[in-house]
Amino acid sequence: MHDIKAIRENPAAFDAALARRGLEPQSPYILAFDEQRRAAMTAVQAGQARRKELSAAFGQAKAKGLDPAAEVVAELEALKAQLPQGEADEQQAGQALDALLAAIPNLPADDVPEGPDESANVEVSRWGTPATFAFAPQDHADFGPVLGMDFEAAAAMSGARFTALRGGMARLHRALAQFMLDTQTSQNGYEEVNPPLLVRDATLYGTGQLPKFAEDLFHTTDGRWLIPTAEVSLTNLVREQILAETDILQPLRFTALTPCFRSEAGSAGRDTRGFIRQHQFEKVELVAICRPEDSEAEHQNMVRAAQGILEALGLPYRTMLLCTGDMGFGARKTYDLEVWLPSQNTYREISSISNCGDFQARRMNTRYRPIAKGGGNQFVHTLNGSGLAVGRTLVAVLENYQQADGSVIIPEILHRYTGGLTRLDPK
Repeated sequence: MHDIKAIRENPAAFDAALARRGLEPQSPYILAFDEQRRAAMTAVQAGQARRKELSAAFGQAKAKGLDPAAEVVAELEALKAQLPQGEADEQQAGQALDALLAAIPNLPADDVPEGPDESANVEVSRWGTPATFAFAPQDHADFGPVLGMDFEAAAAMSGARFTALRGGMARLHRALAQFMLDTQTSQNGYEEVNPPLLVRDATLYGTGQLPKFAEDLFHTTDGRWLIPTAEVSLTNLVREQILAETDILQPLRFTALTPCFRSEAGSAGRDTRGFIRQHQFEKVELVAICRPEDSEAEHQNMVRAAQGILEALGLPYRTMLLCTGDMGFGARKTYDLEVWLPSQNTYREISSISNCGDFQARRMNTRYRPIAKGGGNQFVHTLNGSGLAVGRTLVAVLENYQQADGSVIIPEILHRYTGGLTRLDPK
């Protein structure tokens, strides 16, 4: 959500920021709805004040045993009829303004590169050297079935974009998830949370998935939604709260390992084979709540927390700063981590880490009370990122550690989670 006061004060700056995202100016429409709402509000307030004044005169006349003037009675009756309509007009204008503001994405930070799509993203760094193979590396979708990726059985029971993991493959997947969660809690200061997977409309509105992205979500028969990411549940832990500044002098850091559910409505034809793009997958999510002056440093900390997982697993990756045209709806600045996949001879996204500024906080009405008096309550900043997507990490391990005989070596750091399993052998 955007600050209507800031738009009123500098509509040109607001439209210029939207233009960097490739969007048309919106301030004329916003200010028109805002003017309608304020005019209706002023009219209602004036009517209420006049009714109060007339009611006092009416009461005084009655107290003196006099009949109130016919004009007073008539005006009171008129106001009684008019005020509900004025209040309805104010509510309608306010809803129209809120709906327009809710559909406008976050404004990009000043240091975000401008561009229309991923072709304008900027590579920040690389880590690791892609391995060379004495054989042609295979796609995980081709050799995964003999190691325990059961695509056929899952498709028979659930349809496309579902996979059943069996035996050692399921154990490796669980080991990756536990390793990620343990690392984020014990080394990076995140508090583990086991959050709800089903949420209400307002919860998804708070983090920006609704109303714009309803088609990407799964809706239940009782009016709830399956979460597309634990970002939704974790960020809403502070929904409609006023925190003390002392509570966030050190950022609040939450992490959760949850299933995630996405319809992939906008991904028809993309990654239809294999385990990269599923309707149901697991992810270790990272969320931080902090003061505005701390959010840039916290963004870098979150990036390092995700990078550390890839480095511990020995997986080559690169860090990309996304351009204005490739950022998500709620982000003001985003880094993507892309892991090397030998079969595709390219890097693929495995984590997206975003600073949302106060965009989500305004939608959730989450503020903090500064220690210094006089400034009033301020909105917090929120950040989120994957630490990491478990399924895509599994794919990266399979492809980067595949052997000529069809087996896969399990990275040593995972051995304490796999019960002594050190490799996957084809069956």
